[in-house]
Amino acid sequence: MLQDSTPITFLATDDRETSLDFFRSVLGLNLLHEEPGVLVWDLAGIMLRMSVLPKVEPAPFTALGWLVDDIRGHCRELAARGVQFERYEPFDQDDLGIHTFPDGTQVAWFKDPAGNLLSLTQP
Repeated sequence: MLQDSTPITFLATDDRETSLDFFRSVLGLNLLHEEPGVLVWDLAGIMLRMSVLPKVEPAPFTALGWLVDDIRGHCRELAARGVQFERYEPFDQDDLGIHTFPDGTQVAWFKDPAGNLLSLTQP
């Protein structure tokens, strides 16, 4: 039924200004719309609606990620912009925080200012 419908993604933040700066200046996303309780971002044609709440309890798993074709380049650029990549046991991660799964897929994880877990994936 929804196979041909465009998805919308959702995140939450409890710090509007820090999230605005992070998603705009660090991640390079375009802000489409804002009002007191929501920030709306463009994710390559997909809408990200970010609710602004008094308190956020981030999910313990990846909430949003991007498929990339040069994960090492993206990790270097994000690290230069102040992003710290997460490290998880028992994953063997390289100097940039990238883990390579047995099928060759590479993943690196980082958090936004509200603690939402984000990722980069290179198949």
